[in-house]
Amino acid sequence: MSTKYSQDIVNPPVEGFFHAASNTISYVVRDPNSNACAVIDSVLDLDYASGTIGYTHADMIIDFIETHQLSLEWLIETHVHADHLSAAPYIQQQRGGKIGIAEQIVEVQQVFGKMFNAGTEFQRDGSQFDFLFNEGSQYAIGGMSVSVMHTPGHTPACMTHVIGDAAFVGDTLFMPDGGTARADFPGGDAAQLYHSIHRILSLPEETRIFVCHDYGPNGRDVAWQTTVGEERLKNIHVGNGASEAEFVKMREKRDATLAMPSLIMPSIQVNMRAGHMPANEPNGEVYLKVPVSGLRKDS
Repeated sequence: MSTKYSQDIVNPPVEGFFHAASNTISYVVRDPNSNACAVIDSVLDLDYASGTIGYTHADMIIDFIETHQLSLEWLIETHVHADHLSAAPYIQQQRGGKIGIAEQIVEVQQVFGKMFNAGTEFQRDGSQFDFLFNEGSQYAIGGMSVSVMHTPGHTPACMTHVIGDAAFVGDTLFMPDGGTARADFPGGDAAQLYHSIHRILSLPEETRIFVCHDYGPNGRDVAWQTTVGEERLKNIHVGNGASEAEFVKMREKRDATLAMPSLIMPSIQVNMRAGHMPANEPNGEVYLKVPVSGLRKDS
């Protein structure tokens, strides 16, 4: 069992911003000893039916940063999201900061660049992002040191960012009554997900876990903060010592029943480009593609 944190571990203030249309929680995490902050998993509003973009949710984050006179140093993507478009470039344009993601983004770009026929102008080397993290990467938000854990399984490019006593886990884990992420997207793997989750659960039990999505199971209010200890004990998919074989069987059976996220087609095309839209067509318009053959896990 893991040890407890020492008393000098930083306890960063965290502000959550819930995006109801995608059930996503974006975060602003602050260095308590300076005005430095980071934004994690920002969201751009999209009306898919009308093809229009909005900035209401992103503007809430910007307003918070401005009101508290914070200096934005990082815009972190825990993975390539399949259910919303990233607002990182929009926020960066107004408040600065570096956009970062796992170096395994190149695997995602290879798969989806081909699937969406993105063409040779779409570089599949992660160069759209300002920084690529690898296992064990460390960076700073003001005076806070951040450690990065590669936690694949949901996607190849999933990472958990441990900031003081807070861990931002993306889609890898949900609240205890929500279980865990699906593993049936291209590049996903349920056994890999199991091992990634247990890496997170090896953190000290009082570590605060901040999830990227919550759907209010059984009608409860939306929530996004739990602890490693609560997840170990109560998570409906991995709590109380569920074995790898049991987890993989459950996850694969459950995933077979799940519909694809309604915004997966536009989301991946934009998010694999660090939140930027595809290049304009000759008529000056931007278009997003839908392959009628669908998404294929074995692509």
